[in-house]
Amino acid sequence: MRFLADESCDFSVVRALRAAGHDVLAATELLSGSNDTVVMDLAFREHRILLTEDKDFGQMVYADSQQSSGVILIRYPASARRTLPEAVVTLVSGLAADLSRSFIVITPGRVRIGGRVR
Repeated sequence: MRFLADESCDFSVVRALRAAGHDVLAATELLSGSNDTVVMDLAFREHRILLTEDKDFGQMVYADSQQSSGVILIRYPASARRTLPEAVVTLVSGLAADLSRSFIVITPGRVRIGGRVR
């Protein structure tokens, strides 16, 4: 699968997805300092699911009707960070068909799949 990791996304997630064979671009490597609209536009143009820990993308998708190829919003507290990379890889492998054009929130022990996004 194809992903774009926002600057807020823990880089351990990027490494884990790459190790699992996924195509992952990291904003820190090519769009450092870009605003959220630029990141969301790139993800949409390249048909990449956005990985982020920034709740502002929910506002962009739902309230502002920003086009999206899908978003995975990561909400993990510091106490659970060591399990984060494995949790995201498991999510991607288990729900691959549901990720495209969905808004997904992943928390420790829970995944919520929102409605389809534009």
